Amino acid sequence: MSTLLVTHEACLRHDPGAYHPESPARLKAVLDSLSGAPFAGLQHRQAPKADLADIARAHPRALIDAVLAAVPKSGHAAIDADTVLSPGSGEAALRAASAIVTAVDAVVEGTASNAFCAVRPPGHHAEPQHPMGFCLFNNVAVGAERARKVHKLARVAIVDFDVHHGNGTQAAFESDAGVFFASTHQSPLYPGTGARGERGVGNVFNVPLSPMSGSNEFRAAMSDIILPALDAFRPELILVSAGFDAHRADPLAQLQLEEADYAWVTERLLERAAKYAKGRLVSTLEGGYDLEALAGSAAAHVAALVAA
Repeated sequence: MSTLLVTHEACLRHDPGAYHPESPARLKAVLDSLSGAPFAGLQHRQAPKADLADIARAHPRALIDAVLAAVPKSGHAAIDADTVLSPGSGEAALRAASAIVTAVDAVVEGTASNAFCAVRPPGHHAEPQHPMGFCLFNNVAVGAERARKVHKLARVAIVDFDVHHGNGTQAAFESDAGVFFASTHQSPLYPGTGARGERGVGNVFNVPLSPMSGSNEFRAAMSDIILPALDAFRPELILVSAGFDAHRADPLAQLQLEEADYAWVTERLLERAAKYAKGRLVSTLEGGYDLEALAGSAAAHVAALVAA
């Protein structure tokens, strides 16, 4: 088996505006970085049109309908100051959510070893009841619910190393012991959640990092807190909210990670997937706003997936 790359060109047509950091150029940079010889063995699959029933496991149907109804026929429509819709946003969001469904199905059914969803808009800030923070639907939550409700997995883990706390994912699962959620993130920083004391029902592990923290602090957070907790949980599937905006070059935050840190954490998560989950790991793109750093970091992440 091999690593599956799921994407769709519709994700390039979500365009929140010329000066918005969550630009189509982000996805183009990632896809370009995965087009060279080291990635020749990737399986490629186009994300299908989403079944709204999949998204409705993570969001009320009324919310889904309201988001899609807000998509403008021309120009832009703002849900909030950060979350802006263009005519292509509805299909992009539906394809991004369906990508992780496709990836979860492939990995659980054994047609791929692991998978990376190169999609946008990102998802981890989208709470069950409302979109926010560049995010419309919570892609990783959709994937977790697909794994649990369709494939009947009892223990699904989500690890989020985006520089911003995945408040939407935590909100979706903090009362659900069947889903493990762990996050490293800069604090203080948007959205202001993710304190160490936020433990859910014992299934939430937040490790806030101070501005200017780098490799040592990040790796210690993983090695000392998150990975031991993941070992205790013994997941049947690991999902990754793969944000690359903790890179030292990123303009939206002040952590100091390098490409090597993303390779390292991916390898550690793959070790747990191999030990507990038959190797099953699915990653989906979240943040990352310096194009060169994003491309290099995503390539390091996917190279580790390919090498597994």
